[in-house]
Amino acid sequence: MATNRWWRGAVIYQIYPRSFLDTNGDGVGDLAGIVEKLDYVASLGVDAIWISPFFKSPMADFGYDIADYRDVDPLFGTLSDFDRLLAKAHALGIRVMIDQVLSHTSMEHEWFRQSRESRDNARADWYVWADAKPDGTPPNNWLSIFGGVAWKWEPRRRQYYLHNFLSSQPDLNFHNPHVRAATLDNVKFWLDKGVDGLRLDAINYCFHDAQLRDNPPKPAELRTGRGFSPDNPYAFQYHHYNNTQPENLQFLEELRALLDRYPDATTLGEISSEDSLATMAEYCNGQRLHMGYSFELLTDDFSAAYIRGTVERLEATMTEGWPCWAISNHDVQRAVTRWGGPDASDTFAAQMVAMVCSLRGSVCLYQGEELGLPEADVPYEALQDPYGKTFWPNFKGRDGCRTPMPWNDAPQAGFSDGKPWLPIPPEHVERNVALQDADAHSVLNAARSFLRWRKTQPALRQGSIRFIDTAEPVLAFVRECGDQSMLVAFNLSSSPVSWQPPHALSPLAAPGVAAAELRDGILHFPPCGAAFAALS
Repeated sequence: MATNRWWRGAVIYQIYPRSFLDTNGDGVGDLAGIVEKLDYVASLGVDAIWISPFFKSPMADFGYDIADYRDVDPLFGTLSDFDRLLAKAHALGIRVMIDQVLSHTSMEHEWFRQSRESRDNARADWYVWADAKPDGTPPNNWLSIFGGVAWKWEPRRRQYYLHNFLSSQPDLNFHNPHVRAATLDNVKFWLDKGVDGLRLDAINYCFHDAQLRDNPPKPAELRTGRGFSPDNPYAFQYHHYNNTQPENLQFLEELRALLDRYPDATTLGEISSEDSLATMAEYCNGQRLHMGYSFELLTDDFSAAYIRGTVERLEATMTEGWPCWAISNHDVQRAVTRWGGPDASDTFAAQMVAMVCSLRGSVCLYQGEELGLPEADVPYEALQDPYGKTFWPNFKGRDGCRTPMPWNDAPQAGFSDGKPWLPIPPEHVERNVALQDADAHSVLNAARSFLRWRKTQPALRQGSIRFIDTAEPVLAFVRECGDQSMLVAFNLSSSPVSWQPPHALSPLAAPGVAAAELRDGILHFPPCGAAFAALS
């Protein structure tokens, strides 16, 4: 495998292990299931996989609440299973990235068990503890993303502890140098095993304001964002003090110094702040993270102007780092439904893969995106996500994008011999891998074809990006690398559109998309069509 910044322009396939393939019949996917399906992943033409947490955990937040950073939860297998996974992936030319959840642990982690016992034990200051106000209320007004107050009373210490997420996910105190050192040592454990990269969950949440200042209120008209509707009180504040603190920059530099001892390994930070694009630019450079992604393209906003504006704003600020884009993941409604609506076509699904893979940067594709899976409608009685249970029915949580992969039309779609942990909807079974594999015109084969072709186009993998003025619904830009200059354009509507580009073009036969026709200098797009052309 090529070394030296392999991650620049890479396509990274996210695997949510609970829902990929179950090999032991318990209804939950496992590491052995990933091993079994790595040949399928290789057939997609991706460069790497990112595996969501598989570490020992009580699973209150399905693995994002870690009880032991250095062991595999028995639900998913063993460390030997992970070693087999790593070896097979590397043999297939696939890099392996793993999730690292550094800002908080499970309350079942040994560190927290010790920390909560008293105010004077060896780990007493490893978590964020604070005294109550004189009236017994929490020390400030900080709120949890998952709803309600971000402080939980601990009677053993007669203090509150901070939890930015679930109350069973206490926040570590990164102001303590021993916490930072222990965290980096856990990261080193996996780097020594040979992982190729780290996806850093909620990386801007590591530090809190040491003065515990109140967050200021946010005007009602600005209470928007991923899941942060007016139904969630989290949207009522500017989160100036419970995350994205200046001290975090030094920790990122300490983390990068460790990564630099493994020159082929990379970092990808998940960043969600009051101005995520500005934070990405600040966090991603030669001394901090290699790459970052935010939720700007994981929202409901969908238009050529919005996509252009988002990318241009990042391009204007991120002068050193490398962007990574995603339009679907395990935390948000699937893009086919979110952007395409309930009747989105296969052509739209294939177009979305091509669109996100044509932007400047690396790309995260979420399992099932290559099948054009829509969001699943999970009934309340089948919900597993605590986030969804809290805000039902206005917000149904994240279960709809986490349902198991449909592999074939066997019982349980070939995912499990038991009852799946989430139901598999019939419309997903109708889009199963085996069926699409046999259909030359399927979303799966369109995605495969496009990703293979993309690997042959330096402008798409490494080139600069420059947008062209267009009217809705056309999104158009130029990608340039060396002598290659390529126009890329998408009709983001379900109706035919014509557009006259400002350049003379030589159309390129890009596979996997509904191609526009060039006639008399005018591009004629079919519904959800695309154009790739060399600039003459």
